[in-house]
Amino acid sequence: MREGRVLLLGVGRQGKAALYDLIRSEVVKEVIAADISSEAEEYVRRLKSGKVTFVRCDFRDERKLTELMRDVDLVLDLSSPQFAFNILKLAVMNEKHLVNAYYLIDPTSITNPDRYQKLKEEVKRLDELAKDKNIIILPEFGLDPGIDLVLAGQAIKELDEVHELYTYGAGIPEPKAATTNPLKYKITWSFNGVLRSYKRPARVVRNGKVEIIPPTEIFSPKNCREVEIEGLGTLEVYPNGDAVEFAERFGILKTLKHAVRYSMRWPGHCEFWKKLVDLHFLDDALIKVGNVTVAPVEFLKALLEPQLQLRNDERDVVILRVDVRGVKNSKRLRIVYQLIDYRDLNTGFTAMQRTTGFTASIGAQMILRGDISRRGILFPGTDVPFDVLQKELERRGIKIEHYMESLST
Repeated sequence: MREGRVLLLGVGRQGKAALYDLIRSEVVKEVIAADISSEAEEYVRRLKSGKVTFVRCDFRDERKLTELMRDVDLVLDLSSPQFAFNILKLAVMNEKHLVNAYYLIDPTSITNPDRYQKLKEEVKRLDELAKDKNIIILPEFGLDPGIDLVLAGQAIKELDEVHELYTYGAGIPEPKAATTNPLKYKITWSFNGVLRSYKRPARVVRNGKVEIIPPTEIFSPKNCREVEIEGLGTLEVYPNGDAVEFAERFGILKTLKHAVRYSMRWPGHCEFWKKLVDLHFLDDALIKVGNVTVAPVEFLKALLEPQLQLRNDERDVVILRVDVRGVKNSKRLRIVYQLIDYRDLNTGFTAMQRTTGFTASIGAQMILRGDISRRGILFPGTDVPFDVLQKELERRGIKIEHYMESLST
């Protein structure tokens, strides 16, 4: 087993957790941590680790990125979604393995068939190039997308034919931390990312037919429902993401009757945000307020973000559930994989940092160790070994539950 050198791009919320995990790994010899912020540099300094060197870098600077990639074995990109695809292409060009936690195909592209097809063709081209260069590109390897895809892939393997595929993801304050603001919500991810997700369409399968739910309707009562999570109670869910893209990659679209990717929140969230959507608070078009011109969504972000921060003594909770239904040996079965994780108040890392940053770090270490061997652009749902990921998550105190039940015919 050879030690490797890792270039970590981004030392933000998730990058901090990934860096913490990387420098504790026996397969990581050195980490170059790159970011543009002074706060990130200060964090690296406080680690006092001889394994890590900080470099200031603007991720729009391709020349600098190429220079940083030159002497490393793997790039771990946790910078920002806006840079992800370009950084992926640079890694391929520079013959470096790469891991990131971002969607390979931008979910917003599903409403633009030409753009969607061009992205698919570009991914195919890069996949062939990565294979030729004998490198591994592992995108979509955080929490959601990431762990959810690996769990779904494992559940699908346990059935002969899949008829229903539901995934549920939540990053929310635990119950006693949810009562300190009217939204019952606190930020554990980029708030820009949260608001972007509220403005993207959802592609689902209903009664065997593909449907696109526009962004203005994802919070509508007809698209939202409630689920029960043992130990936490009732949560409401709304469609958010592209279930069809993943169903195609799993090879199960032809047999699917229903498939939805859901996000989960405490009750009341959908009603509140539906009103804001209808009142155009999430619009990007500039409006004039007195002598100031501002986009409504930027005003909303500036107003809410300071009020939605976790206190140092508060915990968030991450919930991930994969619910797959189908047939095994002519019997109808339901297979569920579930993960629930809480903030670690000793390290300060939130559940979102643990399940996203740690997971991305695990992906990097799996590649360096040789746990993943296939070359090209990989899909976590079929190319990441479930047993290895489960073991690595459990080493970090993140446990996966599994149960199966028979369904009536």
